[in-house]
Amino acid sequence: MRFDGKRLLVCNCEGTMPLDGKALAKVCGTGDAAEISNQLCRAEIGRFHTALKAGEPLTVACTQESPLFDEQREALQSATPVTYVNIRETAGWSSEAASATPKIAALIAAAAVPVPALPTVTMKSEGVALIYGRDEVAIAAARQLSDRLDVTIMLDRPKDVAAPAIMDLPIVQGHIAGARGHLGAFELVVDNYALPLPSSRRHLAFGAPRNGASSTCDIIIDLTGGTPLFPAHEKRDGYFRPDPKDPAAVQRALFEASDLTGSFEKPIYVAYHAEICAHSRSKKTGCTRCLDVCPTGAITPAGDKVAFDPFICGGCGNCGAVCPTGAAEYRLPPPASLTEQLRALLLAYREAGGRQAVVLLHDAKHGAPLIDALARFGDGLPARVLPFAVNALGECNVAFFASAFAYGAADLRMLVPAKRSDDIAGVGQQMALAESVLVGLGYEGGRVGLIETDDPDQLGAALSNLPRREGPSGSSHLPMGRNRDLSRLAFRHLHAMAPQPVDTVALAPGAPFGNLLVDAENCTLCLACVSSCPTGALSDDPERPRLMFTEDACVQCGLCKNTCPEKVIALEPRVNFTAASAQQRVVKEEEPFHCIRCAKPFGTKSSIEKVIAKLEGKHWMYGESGGIADRMRMCADCRVIAQSENKIDPYAGAPRPEVRTTDDYLAERAMAELKAAGKKPS
Repeated sequence: MRFDGKRLLVCNCEGTMPLDGKALAKVCGTGDAAEISNQLCRAEIGRFHTALKAGEPLTVACTQESPLFDEQREALQSATPVTYVNIRETAGWSSEAASATPKIAALIAAAAVPVPALPTVTMKSEGVALIYGRDEVAIAAARQLSDRLDVTIMLDRPKDVAAPAIMDLPIVQGHIAGARGHLGAFELVVDNYALPLPSSRRHLAFGAPRNGASSTCDIIIDLTGGTPLFPAHEKRDGYFRPDPKDPAAVQRALFEASDLTGSFEKPIYVAYHAEICAHSRSKKTGCTRCLDVCPTGAITPAGDKVAFDPFICGGCGNCGAVCPTGAAEYRLPPPASLTEQLRALLLAYREAGGRQAVVLLHDAKHGAPLIDALARFGDGLPARVLPFAVNALGECNVAFFASAFAYGAADLRMLVPAKRSDDIAGVGQQMALAESVLVGLGYEGGRVGLIETDDPDQLGAALSNLPRREGPSGSSHLPMGRNRDLSRLAFRHLHAMAPQPVDTVALAPGAPFGNLLVDAENCTLCLACVSSCPTGALSDDPERPRLMFTEDACVQCGLCKNTCPEKVIALEPRVNFTAASAQQRVVKEEEPFHCIRCAKPFGTKSSIEKVIAKLEGKHWMYGESGGIADRMRMCADCRVIAQSENKIDPYAGAPRPEVRTTDDYLAERAMAELKAAGKKPS
């Protein structure tokens, strides 16, 4: 069977899934009944071999046996691209499996969307490991790793640690006061650093300590049980922090650390486009959204831009989700590719006759095992619930949520752990933003939400209790551009289908869409806001003094507000659905000031008169009207001419008093004495 330009192999897994070949072929558009295998991975493996030899892109509706299929592909030295899709735990193993054909078609369609390759960086480790602990647990761990890694033991404020009979491993005392880096490149600042005394008898004793020692290593195994050395420490490659009181956890960490020697490829999760970053301009801070939500500290200010450290980035996706301009773009996959998968999912579901679709967002680490357990030990997912796996929950933003409803979803739920992590720091804000737009357009509320559970039965109950309702009439528009472009496309369709198509919807502060409120009366058209705007939402006119604004381009970064010397700009978060939002509108316009000498227009009357008013009476050069003060009312050319015509030194002050000598004082005294005596000077 073929589907969306690819050959498709489907198996009912030894009859455990009630697949309807005729119905599946119909929704896939092939006409004849689809050939359903019973045991594709064993007895009918020949079908897989035949499909490989055909050389066409191949989709296999099985993920459990994907290692076996890959092994067969390598054995046949086939270059045929193969993708895998799970239809068993997500659809076929369900109490509603008989009516899940539209969902199966949707899952297959989403899996057929190609995902671009991801660039990587290389981390190199020579196996230099630091075991950081407080007692014999650290020493025992070091001995276990000593034959695989170059180990050093650092004990933080040790108490009654038995002195080893043979000092076969380096042991030091120290407290890590500062740490930075990643696998292969950790840098530490150590206080209370001291070497052990050779005379240690019963317990280890150390020499005189010193502060500010520095050290480097490739791997850190933290067995202190104290405060982690890094934020979001579980995402820091090369840093392990098991509970020292849990032997199993310690052993898992040691096992994983023992293999960290050599070169390792790490994905570059985020592409940064500095030219559209709205962080800062001219030392005025605007947007700090990515800095606020990054859990690992991989993003730092760098002048007017920010800097991304791909070695520290944990791939949570928060920065890309909250970035208003698209400067931080999550790449696993890029927003347009992720939305294309969502489009394929919902479009195929709708065309196959599916209704009231619920999109269930989940990740592989937490969500996939819960769905698997629900399928194996419970009723499985309802037929209208479409699971959608993402690399990181934090990458989902308002553009993705709005697109889901624009493509016809009735509800959207995100499956998160009962104990939330920093991975979804910005998700709540993005969900609230999407909900505000939907409710503002008259759609029934509660369509976007979280399911917070670690229990598959609770997951099943939450999904079964969702209201059954229709979504908007689905669009089929292609997703193009970055997140902001995707948002516009989705909003446009939602507005067109809205029960209450209002012109504007007010949003909460911090939303990346909105208007500017400018006090035009007090604006002097200095245009400082234009030079600070990173998106071109504010612009000027080279022909005449006026300020213009395009609402669609405004990301509400606040740079214009922070830069304005008159403090006449305020932000108004909102979504404007009218055509006027994409057009330039005049915010403030004045007649130009005309040169008093040649009548040439230049500047604005308000700004020039304001400057003159501030200078008059406060600077001796501008103390009188006319003269130098009038030059401020001249254009640049006339100002130069007037200066050349002026015979007075513009920098000259009041006349200096004449120099007086001792002879002058003596002569004056002699005159005074003669006058007092009634004599006339000779």
